[in-house]
Amino acid sequence: MRTTLSLDDDVAHLLHKEIRHSGQSFKEAVNHFLRVGLMASKQPARRRFVVTPHALGLPPDLSYDNVEELIEALEGPAHR
Repeated sequence: MRTTLSLDDDVAHLLHKEIRHSGQSFKEAVNHFLRVGLMASKQPARRRFVVTPHALGLPPDLSYDNVEELIEALEGPAHR
C-alpha cells in the first residue's frame, strides 16, 4: 500500500539513524517500528509489583547500619 507519511523532525532523525545502523531500507524500518509499536500497544498493562515491609523484631540496641555488629549479635562471635 502506498501512502504519504509526514514525520516529526525528531522521529525522522531517529529513523534515519536506525537505517544507517541496521542497513534496512526506509520502508523496512518504518514497517518494523510501526509493527513493534502497534504490537506493544495491544499487550495488557502489567500489574505493579508491591513489596510489603515486615518488622523483623530486632532488639532496640541493634540496627542495620552496622552489619558486622548485627551478624555478631545474631550468630555469635564465631560466625567467621
